[in-house]
Amino acid sequence: MRFLIKIFIPLIFILLAGFGYYAFTEFDQFRRQALTQDVASFEIKKGSSIRKVARELKNRNIIQSAILFTILAKLNKQDTKIKAGEYTLEAGMTPEQILEKFSKGKTLQYQTRILEGKQFKDIIKTIRADKNLVQTLSDSDYQHIMQKLKTDYKQYPPEGLFLPDTYSHPRGATDLQFLQRSHDVMIKFINAKWKNRRKFKGINTPYDALILASIVEKETGHPEDRKKIARVFLNRLKKGMLLQTDPTVIYGMGDKYQGNIRKKDLKQDTPYNTYTRKGLPPTPIATPSKASIEAVFDPADGDMLYFVAKGKDGASHFSRTYAEHKKAVIKYLLGGNAKRYKGNNGNNGNNGNKDNQ
Repeated sequence: MRFLIKIFIPLIFILLAGFGYYAFTEFDQFRRQALTQDVASFEIKKGSSIRKVARELKNRNIIQSAILFTILAKLNKQDTKIKAGEYTLEAGMTPEQILEKFSKGKTLQYQTRILEGKQFKDIIKTIRADKNLVQTLSDSDYQHIMQKLKTDYKQYPPEGLFLPDTYSHPRGATDLQFLQRSHDVMIKFINAKWKNRRKFKGINTPYDALILASIVEKETGHPEDRKKIARVFLNRLKKGMLLQTDPTVIYGMGDKYQGNIRKKDLKQDTPYNTYTRKGLPPTPIATPSKASIEAVFDPADGDMLYFVAKGKDGASHFSRTYAEHKKAVIKYLLGGNAKRYKGNNGNNGNNGNKDNQ
């Protein structure tokens, strides 16, 4: 018996050592194995354990061993740190790099863009057309959207309160989460500008600045003119002049606007008709960009009161007096034909829309 023990004990140690070496070699090879091709989408669902994730990776032939992947995760203390979401995996990634990505939550990001100069109804269309956003809001919800957001602007209409930009978000983000984020960015941005503002007559609150920025956004045809356009309207507010800007009239017309604005439209009084009412309209008329907001807080210098589009590139000619403005309108819009000019008052701040001449 003792003879057998003397023989088998060393043999057992040899076998164990051999198995250990084999296991170590296999594990080391597993750690070094790299993906041979990209994986466009791999989703970890909420509540998934490391074992479940490992099985799914093995079932999709992304890794060669679910057991070794689980062991690796436990050894690296990442087994409880993986985060739910959708991931892309790139060719060349090792199991350790995959675990690193899962534990840091570097999920696949989708992009949704809010365009500058658009109305809130256009933002709704953009959101509803986005297949990567979870749709939770009804028509009624959108009508009362500010009450659904965490905001100090619950009593305000939503127009202009969402910053236009391209936003990245993971699959599963909801329409409400997307709007909350855009709104938060807008309020943070305009409040920061407000703290360091220069004082201008007629701009008494951050919301006033937002309203004027939306007008600047709609009036700007050439980026380099943005700050000059802001200065024109600030000068008019300072002098108590009518703003006389077509985009506000168009906004007030709503669905009645069919692409042309006529003299009778300019005379039809609405809360947004800046040809009939002094000061700012009651709300923004579009989504102002950061550039337009910055233009309101830091306008160009000058005492210009008028501007008119010069040509196809959208650039404008700026004038200090009505007489100069009249000449510019005749030159740039009417082909030099003074007889076609129909303006007749010194407050005419026409922006150059041909339908108004």
